[in-house]
This record gives sequence, structure tokens and C-alpha cells, in this order.
Amino acid sequence: MEIYTIGFTKKSAGEFFGLLSKAGILRLLDVRLNNTSQLAGFAKREDFEFFLRELCGIEYRHEPLLAPSQRMLDDFKKKKGAWSDYELAYRALLEQRQADQALSRSLFESPTVMLCSEAAADQCHRRLAAEYLQEKWGDIRIIHL
Repeated sequence: MEIYTIGFTKKSAGEFFGLLSKAGILRLLDVRLNNTSQLAGFAKREDFEFFLRELCGIEYRHEPLLAPSQRMLDDFKKKKGAWSDYELAYRALLEQRQADQALSRSLFESPTVMLCSEAAADQCHRRLAAEYLQEKWGDIRIIHL
């Protein structure tokens, strides 16, 4: 099974939707806590859901179970916290939520991508979420678009 991840910042709409189409994505899981901000541009929830469906035939689903808490985001971004602390806190949150049990593996049986805002996956919770599921479920290949 494959789990894809992607961020929308530093990508044009053409590049973003092109990557999804080229990868054959059929479902997008939005793992952002805040997905309605005007700063999200083409990835603002209401518009995004329309673009995904109309441009690429991709199903949209918001999955707050995989989103960080507001406190975690504030500690890391506003208070300039350490990535290592964020990583540990996010992992603990996934464990607390029992995300691997709450989500069905069938959600990822068709090509599915997890979305957040960060351009690269190295310091992003979408990577951590995919790695968590990989560890819990096994037989997962992670592909960062």
C-alpha cells in the first residue's frame, strides 16, 4: 500500500494539481487543523474541494484526527519551539488519539495523498502521520510529492 503526501505552499496551482494528476491520486486527506484561512490561496477548503473534484476528479476529505493541536502549532511556530519537541508531542497526540485504530486502512486502498501546508515533508506533520501509520500497519510505502 502507498501513502502519498504533499504540501501546497511554494507551488503554483498548475504544479500542485499536475503532481496529483500525474500520481493518479483519487482521494485527498486534508490533515491541516486550519483549512479555511484566506492565506491558503487555492487550498482554502471551500475552493479546494471544488478544484480537486472539477480539475482532477479527486475526492476531498478533511481528517482532523491527523491534525496537530493548536497549542502544538503555537509552541512550534509562534514561540519558535524545537522541531524535536514538536515531533515528540505530535507522535504522543497520535498515540493518544489511537489514530491507527480510528482510521481504516481501506481509506488508503485507492491512491490517497495527505495534505498540509508545508512545502517540504522534512519538518511537517504529514510526514510524521504517514510514518506513524507505516509503523503501526506495516507494508506502507511513503511517497512525498
